[in-house]
This record gives sequence, structure tokens and C-alpha cells, in this order.
Amino acid sequence: MDFGVNVTMIFSHILPAILGFLGFLLMINGIMDRHKYITIVGVGIFIIAAFIPFIVLPFLLH
Repeated sequence: MDFGVNVTMIFSHILPAILGFLGFLLMINGIMDRHKYITIVGVGIFIIAAFIPFIVLPFLLH
């Protein structure tokens, strides 16, 4: 298999799903326990998961 295909698959499908799920869990945990810091970290990770394909993939596909 081509190395480029594997790397783009990681940054387009696998990593965003893992980070999005982790961010969602942190948001839920922070809201339930009333910890603003954990909630903010969860929101940040969730936003990073949403935008990581648009930031990294243009450099990999160029």
C-alpha cells in the first residue's frame, strides 16, 4: 500500500473521530462535575478534531 494513502486516512478519518469522541467525553464530564476547565479543554479538543483535516490534509496532498 502507498504510504501517503495511509497517512491521509489517519488525518481524515481516524484521528478526528478519536479526538472528537474524547472531546465529547471531556465536555460531558466537565458539565456533569461542574468543572469549567475540563469543559473548555473538551470543547477545544472537539474543535481541533473538526478542523484538523482542513489544516493538515492540504499540506499532505500538495
